[in-house]
Amino acid sequence: MARVSQAHLDARRQQIITGARRCFTRNGFHATSMQDVFKETDLSAGAVYRYFGSKEELIQAVAVEAFTSMREAFAGATRDTPTRPLDEVLSGVLSRVLEEQAHRAGTESTGAFAKLILQVWGESLRNEPLAITLRQGYEDMHVVWSELVRTYQRAGRLPADVTTDHVVRTLMALAQGFIVQQALFGDASSEILRNGLHTLMTANADVQ
Repeated sequence: MARVSQAHLDARRQQIITGARRCFTRNGFHATSMQDVFKETDLSAGAVYRYFGSKEELIQAVAVEAFTSMREAFAGATRDTPTRPLDEVLSGVLSRVLEEQAHRAGTESTGAFAKLILQVWGESLRNEPLAITLRQGYEDMHVVWSELVRTYQRAGRLPADVTTDHVVRTLMALAQGFIVQQALFGDASSEILRNGLHTLMTANADVQ
């Protein structure tokens, strides 16, 4: 029997994750069954269970992929010379990630992916393995965002005497709030985030 290549195995695993993500985005975690995933991916139960032993494992895989894409997007921003205002970087990266993830989920709605993230956060309150994944994702993001903030501090575009962790936590809270608004109300465009953040960041300078 011919040996199956690692590339084929990786592609099949990604096919399952992508199909599960579409199901979760469309119906939610609890309303989605493994039968739904089989149908969405057009694969047999045996083919799916070869890679994932349960729906919980699929949920975790989808969550990890989402965290990874967000981390990589901001890591890319740290490699660029900080010539753009931070408000543009933050809103631009969030907008790009939401659009890319919506495309992967097979929908035009960026709010759909935001709803998926909200489900992950909620599910982590009862699913300890997912909670561990979420905490690790948060810690990884904190490292990346810290480097982003330090890059701006070194360039003189952010005050150097402010604790980096405080800035990072505030920016992460803004990003999380943006995702929540996008999921619940669907009208939180990146332009709104950019304009609001720019106003807050330049408020003292404008007053003077």
